[in-house]
Amino acid sequence: MTTTNQNHQGSGRAWLMLLLAGAFEIGYALSVGGSQAFTVLSWSIAAFIFFLLTLYFLSTALRTIDVGIGYAVWAGIGSVGAAVLGSVLLDQPLTLVQAFWLAVIIAGVVWLKLADSVKLQEQVG
Repeated sequence: MTTTNQNHQGSGRAWLMLLLAGAFEIGYALSVGGSQAFTVLSWSIAAFIFFLLTLYFLSTALRTIDVGIGYAVWAGIGSVGAAVLGSVLLDQPLTLVQAFWLAVIIAGVVWLKLADSVKLQEQVG
């Protein structure tokens, strides 16, 4: 396997780790909300577990992905996911204006990923 292939696979694995970190961040945010200021034991334990998982997967992803890009994507996934799932699962209101700005965050995350792909292509070429 060539170095270029290895770099591409490493980058793909890092992005997968970042997506998992984002998913666990959503779980953490929802668990913290359900814990009612850490007074409900089951939700508090879930929040602690999600917290550890999100930090582990984020730190693994940031070995390969630039910190600024990785952190922005992770925060975007967590923000959008918590807002959408909070609306669906916890009956929290989500207005049209909030949905618009969440869409802007999603567009920014996609743009950051595309920018990282361009950077990878420049390294290969």
